Amino acid sequence: MTEPHAGPAGANAPGGLPPLFARLERWTREQPDETAVKAVDGNLTYAALTARTARYAAALTRAGVGPETSVGLLLDRSRESVPALLAVWSLGGTAVPLDPGHPVERLGGVLRDAGAVVLVATGVPAGLETGGTVLLTPREVRRGAPGALAVSPPAPDSCAYLIYTSGTTGRPKGVEVTYRGLDTFVEALSGLGLPPGGLGLNAVSPAFDGWLWCTLLYLVHGQGVALTDLSLDGLRQAAAEGREPLPAGLRTVSLTPSLLAAHGAGLDSAEVVVVAGEACPAALAERFAQGRRLLNVYGPTEATIAATWADSRRGDDVTSIGRPLPGYRAYVLDEELRPVPAGTEGELYLGGPAVARGYRGRPGLTASRFLPDPFQGGGTRMYRTGDVVIRRDGGELEYRGRRDDQVKVRGHRIELGEVERIAAELPEVVAAACCPLAAGQTLGLAVVAAPGVADPAGLATRVVERCRKQLPAAAVPATVRVLDRIPTLTTGKADRAALARALEQPEDGDGPGAAGDGTVSASERTVMTVWAEVLATEVPGPESDFFDLGGHSLAAARAVSELRRATGLRVGLGALLARPTVADVAAEIDRLAAEQGGPAADAAAAAEGA
Repeated sequence: MTEPHAGPAGANAPGGLPPLFARLERWTREQPDETAVKAVDGNLTYAALTARTARYAAALTRAGVGPETSVGLLLDRSRESVPALLAVWSLGGTAVPLDPGHPVERLGGVLRDAGAVVLVATGVPAGLETGGTVLLTPREVRRGAPGALAVSPPAPDSCAYLIYTSGTTGRPKGVEVTYRGLDTFVEALSGLGLPPGGLGLNAVSPAFDGWLWCTLLYLVHGQGVALTDLSLDGLRQAAAEGREPLPAGLRTVSLTPSLLAAHGAGLDSAEVVVVAGEACPAALAERFAQGRRLLNVYGPTEATIAATWADSRRGDDVTSIGRPLPGYRAYVLDEELRPVPAGTEGELYLGGPAVARGYRGRPGLTASRFLPDPFQGGGTRMYRTGDVVIRRDGGELEYRGRRDDQVKVRGHRIELGEVERIAAELPEVVAAACCPLAAGQTLGLAVVAAPGVADPAGLATRVVERCRKQLPAAAVPATVRVLDRIPTLTTGKADRAALARALEQPEDGDGPGAAGDGTVSASERTVMTVWAEVLATEVPGPESDFFDLGGHSLAAARAVSELRRATGLRVGLGALLARPTVADVAAEIDRLAAEQGGPAADAAAAAEGA
C-alpha cells in the first residue's frame, strides 16, 4: 500500500516541534522517497513513514490515548513498529515496547503493571490475558483516512516510555523515562554527524531500549532503519526462506559485542560500527576499528538509553566507554559519595536531564537508586549505576565490572536473584544459585532438592520449564544441575565462580567423544569438540542436540564459524538450524568434503590436530 504524503510533521502543533519530530519533518521534506524503514514485511519511505504515523495517531486518539496514556506495542520487527511508536510520542503518550518472544506470563504482567489502555498488535498471543486493554491492529489503522501529522508538545516530565528490566524481586521493574530525557538524548545523537541515506541495522529485541537507540540513531540522521531478527527463530526463518540473516548494503551497524563477533563477517560494507550493551573486548574493538569509524557506547536504561561514548573519529580509545554525551554528567564516587582521584576505582553515577523519573510503582527502589545530585543541587538527581569504573587522566571512563549480582547475557540485563527466586518457588527446591557461564553468553543454575525428591533429572527439567514460562530467553539457564549443596564463600553467600567451574564440568567426568568404541566418526568428534568449547558443556554423543545442550542463536553462529575454521569447509548455519544433532552436522561436513573432492576424514583429522 502506498501512503500519500502527509505534509509537514507537526504543522498544527503550537510552540515548535520536539527534536525528534523536527528531524522527521526535515527528512520527509528533503528526501521523501528515501527508505526510512526496511523490514521483512515491507519498506516505508520517509513520506510513507510520516503518513503512516499520522494514521496511527488518529486511531490511537479515537481509542482514548492522550498524555501519559500507556500503549503496549507488540509488533515484533514489523515495519509497523516504527510509526506506531512515533504516533504514541506525537500524542504525548507512554510507549510500552514488548517482545512477542517473551513468555505470555511476562507480557501480561508488564501490561498490567504499565496500566496499558491500548495494545497495538496484529493479534493477541495465545494465553495472554490483556484484561480491559483495547486491541488496535495495523489493518484497522491502515483503513483510517489519511491526514497530516499533528504533534502535541508533551509536558517535559511526563513519561515517554516504559522499559521493563530484570528485577531483584523476581518480577520485572518498569523504568519511567521522561520526554525531557528523550529530547536530551535526541539532541545528543544529532551531534554524531552520520551522513544521510543508506541503511542502519537494528537487530535488537523490541522490548530492549537498544531497539530505541538503533531506531532513533538512524532516523535522526536520515538513514533507513533495517529491522532484522538475529534470534534463533529469525535465523531459522531466514534459512527457510533462503536469504541471508543480514540485509545487504548496510551503512551503519549497531550491535552488542556478542552479536558483532558472531555476525561480523557479513558487515564489510559498514562505514560506522557501534558496539553497545556489553563490555567490548579490546581485540574485537581493534578488528572493527580498521578502516571505519567505531563507537563504543555505554548507558543504562535509567539514563535514557546511552550516557557515554568513545568515538574513534575524535581519537578516543574505543576499548574505553569514553566520555559523557552532551547534556549528561558522569561522577566516579566512593561509598561516601565523594569523587575519587583519576586512576582509582569508584562507582559510576550519572546526572543531567536524561535521568529517568524512577521505577513505576516502586518508591523504595526508586529512592535507593535515584539520589539527590550534590554537585548540581536545585532538586536534580543522579542515578547510581552499580558499575565500577576508573576515570583515566585524559577523562575517558574505563569499565571495570559490577558491584552487585546483575550480569549482562547477550546484551540483556539480568538479575541473578530473579532467576534464583523463580526456581526456588518450586516446592521441591530448597536452595538455588545462578551464575554466568561461557564468557557470559549463557547462565548456569544449581538447585538443592528438598528431602525425598527421588528424580533429580526430572526436577532439573521442571526448573527449566518454569524458567521458560517466566523469563526472557537470555535469562533461561542453559545448564541446570541438582547438587547436594551450593558452594559458598566465607561470608556464607554463594561462590558463583566455584559454581561456574562445577557446572562447566561434565557430570560424569567424560569428555566429548570419550566413548572410544569406534562408533564416533572423525567428523562427529570434530563437531563434538567444537560444541563442547562453544557451549562450555559436555556433548555426550552423536545424537546430542545443539539446542537441547543450551545452544542459542549467538552460539549457533559461533559454532558454525568455528567449524568452518576447523575444517576449511563452508558449513552453513541453515544446516545446523534445520538438523541440530552432532550426527547430522557431521554428515553435512562429510558431504561438503566429498563435493570438494577430499575425504571428510582428512578434514576432520586435520581439525583434531590443529
